[in-house]
Amino acid sequence: MVNLYPPIIHGEEEEEADSLDDACEELHEACKGWGTDEDKLIEVLGSKSPTQRFIIANRYPELYDGKELDDVMKSECGKGDFGFALRLLAMKSDDAEVKLVRECTHGIGTKDHILYTIICGRSNAEIDHLKKIWYNTYESDLGVMLSSELSGDFERLVFNCLQGVEEEYDEEVHTDEKAEEDAEKFYDAGQGTWGTDERGLFNILCCSPVEHLENINSSYVDKYGYSLSKAIEKELDGLIQEAAIYHLNMKLKPFETMAGQIKKACAGFGSDEFALTSHIIRFQQVLSDVNAAHEEMYEKTIVDRIESEVGGDYLKLLRTIVEYSI
Repeated sequence: MVNLYPPIIHGEEEEEADSLDDACEELHEACKGWGTDEDKLIEVLGSKSPTQRFIIANRYPELYDGKELDDVMKSECGKGDFGFALRLLAMKSDDAEVKLVRECTHGIGTKDHILYTIICGRSNAEIDHLKKIWYNTYESDLGVMLSSELSGDFERLVFNCLQGVEEEYDEEVHTDEKAEEDAEKFYDAGQGTWGTDERGLFNILCCSPVEHLENINSSYVDKYGYSLSKAIEKELDGLIQEAAIYHLNMKLKPFETMAGQIKKACAGFGSDEFALTSHIIRFQQVLSDVNAAHEEMYEKTIVDRIESEVGGDYLKLLRTIVEYSI
C-alpha cells in the first residue's frame, strides 16, 4: 500500500528544528506590513516537500510568538481557493487531512467524493494515525462523527476502511489456493447470488493485503473472464461503486488511480477546485510517480491539465507544487 505521509510523521526521520529557519523568516517577512507578498509565499511553500513543510509547521510558532503558520495564511490570504491551498501547505500532512475531513463533513451535506479518497485505500498505519490526529484536534472519535454524517453501504465501506484491518502478507497463508477461494467468495457475494452481499465484498477488499488481492484479481479473471473492478461495476452503482473501485485500485494501481482523480477534478463544465487542491497536496509525496502515470494515460502532464483549468495565484501555487515535486 502506498503511503501518502512523509516518514517524519511516523518518527522515521530526525527533525532538525532549525534547518528551515530561513524559510520561516521569508514567510514571516512576506506577511509583514501593508499587503502580502503572495509570490514569495508561493515560492517558499510551493517549493517545499511534505517533510520540509512538517518542519516549518513545527518551527514557525517557536520563532514567532506561538503563532501557527496556517492561522497566518488564513488572515493574510483569505478563504478562496488560493488561501485554502496555502493553509493546507502551512500544516503538517496529517493535520491537513484532518482539516479536509472536517471541511468534507461540516455544514450542509458532505463532500463524499473527497471523503472516500481520504479514508479509503490507506495503509493500516496511516488510517490509525489519522484517527489519532482527529481525536487530538477535535477531542472526538472520527468514527462516531462519520456515523452521524454517512449512511447505507457507503457508511459500511468507509467504516471497513476506518478499522485498518488489512492483513500482513504471509506467503504461507496467502497462497494461490486461498486466492482462488477468495475469488470464488467474491463472486458468490456478487454475481453468484440474488442481490449483492456488500459485507462480503468489502471484507475481501479491505482485509486482503496487496499481494494477495493481486492474486485474487488474477484468479477472478481466469475463472470468470473479467476483473474485480468490472465485477464491482456490475454489482454496485453511484458513489459506493466509485469508492469501492477507488479502494481496490489504490491497492492494485495506485499512481494511475491518483492520476485519474486529478483528471476527474478537472472534468466537465468547470473544475472542482476543492478536489483539485486536496489531490495535489495530499498526493505530493508520490506526485512524481502520479505525474508519470498521468502523462502515460492522458498524453499530458499534470501541469498541462491544471494550466487549462485554473488561473491566477492559485494556478501559480499548484504549478509550483507539481514542478518541484516531479
